[in-house]
Amino acid sequence: MNVLVLNCGSSSLKFQLIATGLEQIADNADRRLAHGQIERIGGAAIITFTAENRQTERSAAPVRDVRAALETVLRWIASDSSNIEGINGLADIQAIGHRVVHGGEFFTESVLITDEVLRGIEDCIELAPLHNPANVKGINAAREIFGRALPQTAVFDTAFHQTLPEKSYLYAIPYQFYRRHKIRRYGFHGTSHRYIAYRYRTINKIARENVNIITLHLGNGCSIAAIKNGNSMDTSMGLTPLEGLVMGTRSGDIDPALIEFICAKEGLTVNEAESLLNKQSGLLGISGLTNDMRELAAEAAESGDRRAILAIEIFCYRAAKYIGSYLAAMNGADAIIFAGGIGENSALIRRKICDYLSWCGAQLDEAKNEAQTAGHENIISADSSKLKIYVIPTNEELLIARDTVRLIETGSPQQKNLPTK
Repeated sequence: MNVLVLNCGSSSLKFQLIATGLEQIADNADRRLAHGQIERIGGAAIITFTAENRQTERSAAPVRDVRAALETVLRWIASDSSNIEGINGLADIQAIGHRVVHGGEFFTESVLITDEVLRGIEDCIELAPLHNPANVKGINAAREIFGRALPQTAVFDTAFHQTLPEKSYLYAIPYQFYRRHKIRRYGFHGTSHRYIAYRYRTINKIARENVNIITLHLGNGCSIAAIKNGNSMDTSMGLTPLEGLVMGTRSGDIDPALIEFICAKEGLTVNEAESLLNKQSGLLGISGLTNDMRELAAEAAESGDRRAILAIEIFCYRAAKYIGSYLAAMNGADAIIFAGGIGENSALIRRKICDYLSWCGAQLDEAKNEAQTAGHENIISADSSKLKIYVIPTNEELLIARDTVRLIETGSPQQKNLPTK
């Protein structure tokens, strides 16, 4: 089955075309036929498309909205220039899987999209006003183009974290706010944490209930999850993706009174202060230079820029604090796993975080850490390390495609005889 996986943002569309099926899932033989993205939707967009085993095509063109972006993707997929194996036209796309950021408490697993499901996603817009509207636009655009006969699925960032116990997801505020407005910790990057846990148990050939790990998704957005007996029991992001670790442009944890203080001192509205915390803080805010960890690391090494060094130190310190707290909450774990653009690619960041963890028996193998290359799964802890350390590149799109196949073929993404979580 050829599954088109879509991730629609407010000004971007990312896609992958994946050939998979129940047999391919069982044999881990899925194939990514093509991938790409359209950035800066609404103006002069930057378009990047790549077919399997072919050179990347880059171009720029005006793209007015999500529907126009999807049409651009589909024209390329069906064109002779893409030359995608097994794709002669749009009829060869047999299903679409959508990444949806927020499913609230409505959705605890992936689902086939119906009118009722779409209304449920829309009902979660107030919980994710920056993300769910774009997800809905992507679903509606695909329905308009392909018709309702083509199966479409929604895979939720929040679903994996629906196993959090009350002590993890409730805030210490008056309980009626949870009852009235469902104010609680939801967590995000759930599909990524779920994939990492699945790969860990596959590598180690263990049952799902024996997975006791801490997973770090470190990129421009960052989160950490405590996974005990295969289930997410705590995670750093909260009601929104702003809470938790220091990120590229997000502040992570702050004193809530800081918002009112900044508003009074700087003459900002609450919305402006929230935008500052989401878009001008984190690595960018501390360094005053960039939100790109690669550029910060280069600046720190080449010029010794104090604020670049400070941004890196705060980033690593905050991550280590969370790891320590989750080790206590879990009463110990078997492994720490790095994923995401920074987690996968930065030996410096992995080393600095692990430098804080000798107390719990985590010992990095410096040579393995430095030799780690992008796209590869490796254990980078020393042989004597009590707490194992891994790098496992995440693949959220693959899980979305697999969930889509399972929902269509079996009616459920939760099949005990197949790797799901």
